[in-house]
Amino acid sequence: MISVPVVDMTGKSVGTYEFDPAELAKDINKQLLHDAVLMYQQNRRQGTVRTKTRGQVAGSTKKLFKQKGTGNARAGTKRSPTRRHGGHAFAKVPKDWSYRMPRKMLQAATRMALLSKFQDGEAVVLSELKLAEEKTKVVAGVLKALGVSKQSTLLAINGHDPVVWKCARNIASLQVSPGSNLNAYDLLHQKRLVITRDAMDAIRGRNKTEAGA
Repeated sequence: MISVPVVDMTGKSVGTYEFDPAELAKDINKQLLHDAVLMYQQNRRQGTVRTKTRGQVAGSTKKLFKQKGTGNARAGTKRSPTRRHGGHAFAKVPKDWSYRMPRKMLQAATRMALLSKFQDGEAVVLSELKLAEEKTKVVAGVLKALGVSKQSTLLAINGHDPVVWKCARNIASLQVSPGSNLNAYDLLHQKRLVITRDAMDAIRGRNKTEAGA
């Protein structure tokens, strides 16, 4: 069993949270996590680079001078890649780098990444997150009370909360995500994880439903 303290918004311990690690994953497959993170990074590539071939640059296709008798090296058109302002010999063209892994593999990678946060002591379970006012300093104060203000942090909440998102969007080191939208890349990219108790309960319930199916 994994047992972690549950804290409130002031950083005070208000209990413990226990769960069986097997509910998330039987073990941590580093190769699967690597493959999942690589997929997410590849999907972020825009692939919009473009350079012109010799057929796309301006200039005549006429041979600059005759092949023999001038004493110069033989030459083709002014659009040749060997000449200034000529086209590229192997021009770069837009490319789609994205690909998709099987859904069950991505789900397993997400659960493994979440479990690794608890095993490495990088996860904090928050009893609840209720903001009295819509200001960034409130969320910043919570992060400072939890001791994660100086590290990159992923805040996982149960469902989309526009108030929390508006209060947190100006904190560069903080990323907010609903528990249902967590993925292996976001979990591993941020050093610390702050997850609310109801978000963790929802994730465990969803895993049990998927396992039963």
